[in-house]
Amino acid sequence: MSLAQGRPPRSRQWLGLLLFAVLLALSVYTVLQPAQDTSKQFADAKEVPLSEITRGYAQKKYTKIVLKDNVVYATTSSGMVLSSYKEAAETVSQLGWNDPKNPTVVEVENREATNILLSILPDLLFFALVIGGVMWLFRGIAKSQSTALSFGKSKARVADAAQVKTRFADVAGADEAKEDLVEVVDFLKNPKKYINLGAKIPKGVLLVGAPGTGKTLLSRAVAGEAGVPFFSIAGSEFVEMFVGVGASRVRDLFLRAKRNAPSIIFIDEIDAVGRQRGGAGFGGGHDEREQTLNQILTEMDGFEQGTNVIVMAATNRPDVLDIALLRPGRFDRRIFIDKPDLVAREQILKVHSGNKKLAKGTKLADIAKQTVGLTGADLENIMNEAAIFAAKRRHSTLTQRDLIDATEKVTVGPEKRSRKLTQHEKEITAFHELGHAIVGHLCPESDQLHKISIVSRGSALGITWFLPQEDTYTTSKSKFLDEICGLLGGRAAEELVFGEFTTGASNDIERASQIARMMAMRYGMGDAELGPVAYGERQGTMFLGVDPSMSRNYSEEKARQIDDFVQRTIGAQYQRAIGMLRTHRTKLDELSQILLKKETMSIDEFLETFDGTKPEVKAKEEIADEDAEEVTDE
Repeated sequence: MSLAQGRPPRSRQWLGLLLFAVLLALSVYTVLQPAQDTSKQFADAKEVPLSEITRGYAQKKYTKIVLKDNVVYATTSSGMVLSSYKEAAETVSQLGWNDPKNPTVVEVENREATNILLSILPDLLFFALVIGGVMWLFRGIAKSQSTALSFGKSKARVADAAQVKTRFADVAGADEAKEDLVEVVDFLKNPKKYINLGAKIPKGVLLVGAPGTGKTLLSRAVAGEAGVPFFSIAGSEFVEMFVGVGASRVRDLFLRAKRNAPSIIFIDEIDAVGRQRGGAGFGGGHDEREQTLNQILTEMDGFEQGTNVIVMAATNRPDVLDIALLRPGRFDRRIFIDKPDLVAREQILKVHSGNKKLAKGTKLADIAKQTVGLTGADLENIMNEAAIFAAKRRHSTLTQRDLIDATEKVTVGPEKRSRKLTQHEKEITAFHELGHAIVGHLCPESDQLHKISIVSRGSALGITWFLPQEDTYTTSKSKFLDEICGLLGGRAAEELVFGEFTTGASNDIERASQIARMMAMRYGMGDAELGPVAYGERQGTMFLGVDPSMSRNYSEEKARQIDDFVQRTIGAQYQRAIGMLRTHRTKLDELSQILLKKETMSIDEFLETFDGTKPEVKAKEEIADEDAEEVTDE
């Protein structure tokens, strides 16, 4: 049985073309037939009585006899042609020229039949034209009826077992999720092993994770490992402007999946139809959406035992899904897919570099350290951008420089060297970024300094990178305070050097204020007056990774205390930053001269000037390898 819902046969479409081709061939044959007239071949024929030709046939004197209407042409073995006439009603049998033992070839050419065909050809063409018009009319009617009838059919894209090439080996950085999904694969391959023991495998598996973490890729890997058909559809494809269409498509989808069991149904962005009913959830209720959801709930409960159909769905908004959808018996298993950690990011980079040529000495681990918080889709984009950089620079392989430039482009934006700054603006930007760098370097809980640049990127005039050395999942109060101090280092440097402020620190102040406010309201890190209490009620996480709105559930007195804490914290860390820069003012000036000249400064160059620490001396072999990597193909 075909997996996909095939198109109707195209015989109707080709029938008219075939009939037209046959009539055209007949027309050409009829027109060209007179050109094959054999009368010219017998122009010098000698006329004799018919009886003489009959005797010659009996004596086997002729090699060929041709009957053309009522004229008879006989060709002797010497090549001489004789001609005669016969009665119109006389046939070859009546003339006695049908002896099977006689080697003479007897041919009959009926010109009257050809003339009759030529005379009725216009009528045949007209009749064919009428038939073609009627067929075209009925075809249009049938097509419109087919469109109307197929409106409620599922639009799911189907990939059979041979088409799904994705395997678990192609999915890196989601080991825990893959372990949970191995059970699903084993059930699809060996269902009797579980059924005989009375075990029930989850009918629905809900993949929850931020966009780009690989939810769809994991579902395809399950289908590829199990070797079963894979039905994929987006939640928004169920809902149409006509009430009942979505429910009809759900029924058709589940029916097709059952017919091709064992199989997998994958619904991407299921929150489009699976939101809470009765107007709950963002955007209110919709009759068509609710009917579609009700049909999904019914179909998932209506699975017969042994159908081996598993429903997988993906969403980044699990909090808005209807409770009935998540209860046991439907989507009773949730698999959370987090953003990859350091080891997982390196594995993902290796997977996406499989079809790319990497230069000798390329270190994907260094790129993994610089991509904290990025998803698998972001890492794939970095490898693609690196290949584009290598092609532009005419490199034969992807070098470490290409990877670093691609990482910086994806994370902070492309360089804008066309943006021309005045010398005074460059000096302000240089001191601002060095203020961040020096203060962050001196704060013990701050992330490690990575790079400083005064080349414009996006809306920023300069960038200072701080990269964590390892993935962390909790943050201490001292780290928050050091982060605030580092953010205020740029404004402190402007005040210390120029005695005035610019708008360049606006984003730094905003971020520092947000951290201080969250310390007081969410994390219980305020002073004794606030205590370990959470202030403000969250309205629900509408999207994973995005902070929701907050509603006020505290008094005016507590609001004043929160504002006082934020102001005191920001002020204390700002004075701390100014004190650090005053102590190292000489180093600040020296570093500014270097940064204004080079525009970009690495951590090694910073430490060499600030701490007097020289960069590690590289081995000659490493230097030779880097030189080889920079060679371009001319």
